[in-house]
Amino acid sequence: MKNICLYFEVHIPYALKRYRFFEIGNDHYYYDDFATEDRVRYLAEKSFLPANKILLELIQSSGKAFNCAFSLSGAVIEQLEQYAPEVIDSFQELAATGQVEFLAEPYGHSMASIFDMDEFERQVNKHAAKIKELFGKKPTAFRNTDFIYSDEIGEKVASMGYKTILMEGAKHILGWRSPNYVYQHAYVPKLNLLARNFVMSNHVTFEFSNTSWSEYPLTADKFVDWIAASPQGEDIFNIWMGYETFGAVQKDYSGIFDFLRALPRIALEKGVGFVTPSNLSNYQPVAALTAPYPLSWQGEEKDLSAMLGNPLQEEAVAKLYSVTERVNLCQEKNLKRDWLHLQSADYFRYMSFKNAWGSSFESPYDAFINYMNILSDFLLRVEAEYPTSIENEELNELLKTINDQEKMIAQLEKELKAAKKKKKEA
Repeated sequence: MKNICLYFEVHIPYALKRYRFFEIGNDHYYYDDFATEDRVRYLAEKSFLPANKILLELIQSSGKAFNCAFSLSGAVIEQLEQYAPEVIDSFQELAATGQVEFLAEPYGHSMASIFDMDEFERQVNKHAAKIKELFGKKPTAFRNTDFIYSDEIGEKVASMGYKTILMEGAKHILGWRSPNYVYQHAYVPKLNLLARNFVMSNHVTFEFSNTSWSEYPLTADKFVDWIAASPQGEDIFNIWMGYETFGAVQKDYSGIFDFLRALPRIALEKGVGFVTPSNLSNYQPVAALTAPYPLSWQGEEKDLSAMLGNPLQEEAVAKLYSVTERVNLCQEKNLKRDWLHLQSADYFRYMSFKNAWGSSFESPYDAFINYMNILSDFLLRVEAEYPTSIENEELNELLKTINDQEKMIAQLEKELKAAKKKKKEA
């Protein structure tokens, strides 16, 4: 039986205010709250709320034959809690059906998996805890920021207990293979790899309202027929996209919500089912995939060049991650909060000369200068907490002690919980 794995990314970066050189050392607040709230309210009203309502109706009307998956970044969760809590409520309604899976990801929508695995693990754990708090279940599937993936990242994710990881179905990784199968990690066979079918996904995200597209108009019937007519054995169609596709990228008047409403009904009528990423952990992988170098879903190259492809981006990210150890020793809440938000991959993409989609800056240089001014102030605050005169070796020893203490506390809490459960059962 052929199945659609429908997944949506939900992420909104905090809008950075125009931060000038003379503000360094004087102003420690970096965000344009009005622009952030405006964007959140717009997406809530035009996209998230109407789409969630449709999904809930589809689950109820299908007898729970329909399901889908989401990942919500730490940034968007915080913004929705502040500016549009009714959206969180609607996601909790979806979670309560048992038909919607929520995935784990780095809390700060960061590239920490490329630069610091310890920071990466901290963020994933923080995010997973938040997802469990909101939706009542710890994630078992993982997707990295912008689908960044490599063999090393996959190995780390598997060591953290995740069974499934989402990745881009890049041609230079798949080769002659189709993305419409379940694969496994190159040397950690217990980790399943799901590859995005970017051709089918992009038909919805980018081509749906393109009247010059040869297949226009895209109807749910046509979309399902393509899947049903695929070669025998190609049974998993990973259709993944940003949730803003519905109502924002593709406007309401384009018919995109009608497409979403019709897709499950028509698919089920034609014998095409729906699965979530964790459902696919029961599928037998057909082969192993190897990715020695990181890939992502950005651009035609499917690499990291959109975020790390020029000297501006390289300088900014190097300076940011140079203080990782010092920041994680700090106890100042606002500083720790800024640390997470300033890692968002979006800010580095705004500095790109080829893919600065979503940027409010006039040029990549403007984005770079603004970010570096903010970063300069941030680094001064870190310096005030833990001066650079303290040797890295000393910091590392202190950080190791703190980490060991945290692990010991977690282990003791686990043992205490087990003992209470045993006592209760007795």
